[in-house]
Amino acid sequence: MQGGWLRLGVRGVLAALALLIVTAVRPALAADRAPDLELKGEITAADRETYRRATFDLPAGVRRLTVVFSYTGKAERTVIDIGLWDGARFRGWSGGARDRLTLSVEDATPGYLPGPLPAGRWTLMLGVPNIRVGNQARFEARVFFDRTSDPSDITVTALTDKPGWYRGDLHMHTAHSDATCAGQDGVRAPCPVFRTVEAAAARGLDFIAITDHNTISQFDAERELQPAFPHLLLIPGREITTFKGHANLFGPNAFIDFRLGDRAVPDMEALEAATAASGGLFSVNHPLLPSGENCMGCGWTATDTDWRGVQAIEVVNGGALAYSDAGDGVFSGLPFWQAKLNAGYRITGVGGSDNHDAGLDARKASAVGRPTTVVYAQGLSTPAILAGIRAGRVFIDIDGTRDRMLDLSATLATTKAEMGDSVTAPLGVSVHFAARLEKLPGGTLELVEDGHPVVLAPDGTFVWTSDGARHWFRPGARDAKARLVLIGNPIYLNFGSSPP
Repeated sequence: MQGGWLRLGVRGVLAALALLIVTAVRPALAADRAPDLELKGEITAADRETYRRATFDLPAGVRRLTVVFSYTGKAERTVIDIGLWDGARFRGWSGGARDRLTLSVEDATPGYLPGPLPAGRWTLMLGVPNIRVGNQARFEARVFFDRTSDPSDITVTALTDKPGWYRGDLHMHTAHSDATCAGQDGVRAPCPVFRTVEAAAARGLDFIAITDHNTISQFDAERELQPAFPHLLLIPGREITTFKGHANLFGPNAFIDFRLGDRAVPDMEALEAATAASGGLFSVNHPLLPSGENCMGCGWTATDTDWRGVQAIEVVNGGALAYSDAGDGVFSGLPFWQAKLNAGYRITGVGGSDNHDAGLDARKASAVGRPTTVVYAQGLSTPAILAGIRAGRVFIDIDGTRDRMLDLSATLATTKAEMGDSVTAPLGVSVHFAARLEKLPGGTLELVEDGHPVVLAPDGTFVWTSDGARHWFRPGARDAKARLVLIGNPIYLNFGSSPP
């Protein structure tokens, strides 16, 4: 998904490009020797949207494990993703981005966890996003055992700061999943984490969350890089990629099982329980993108979602901006989000570039920081930024500028509320709204009530008389060309203390 969900990176394209992408990270195989064992099998249409297990026994004393994977049927749009479990834990997932992996005590292919290689039963997990009815595909995994390995070293640090507005990007990918960028010779290669971090720093962002698909291997690289970027907070994140939708999880660094529909994660209740237990912030991504064999699960189709367990929705996705360049254009998540607000859920709207190329021109949709999510937080730390998102004092800057500002306040009697706040407005009480817009020459403010625009006074104010029912009001702003370029979060009236 390079530069957006459809432009260069749907699953089918990734599968077709896998052999090209992995050449820069191919593990050394001694003289292309014969494998220590081979795992073979067949996939049919009955396996669509399921997980198959190919198990093998790892002997004692192995210090590097390498798997080379291949399958037939790509021309017919068959896609087989791969991941690895040892006898006790998840070791990584590369989906369709690579056809080989290696891991050792000290290092691993991006997407996989280094560490001890316990002897015993291991599982090569095969996810099948797509295979057409009537088709068959053969797979083969060549497995190599080595008893030597190379060491590595990692540094860890942290970052904090004072209260204020902070600008960041909440959806980004690197070589730890399916991002590519131009290498030294101009040829595209898996894009290392530092390229994304450098691009974010160059664009003046305060925080980023690198959200590679399903894996947590990128955290080690972030721990190494954080001391060198004292003004850019690196928030742990991953994109939980299921057949029924994609969602970011921010904060925790432990593995969360993503195999929705498998016996390991039978339904959304199980997935949401795991994310809640982790203490992380769960954010549904690009909910209105089409979902199908071009990009299985890109749209949110999990009908059993308990929206009380969702803290944020990606209202603006950088890939979708390539088609409209406005916050309310084609594939915008705005209608989806506002429908949840109308149903009584207090869910924060955020944006994310979904960047898959750190070198993408900053003026283009899906470049690092386009769009930007702007959060008022009590400090520049992971807990503070996530608390700010949960609180809802957040707006989305579609163009990813460094200085545009949008805010909304409401006053009733002696009570004052800001974006994200929930207040009680009894029948007949007057509520005075005041919207604030800065650094948008020729721009116009707008105020939206329950999904419908209301008429603001020239000074950005609006007086509303409460009918005692549940309502929400959120600010927005359009530029001189009438593009929706800023989207604010609501102030909630009469929502009560608990979700519906």
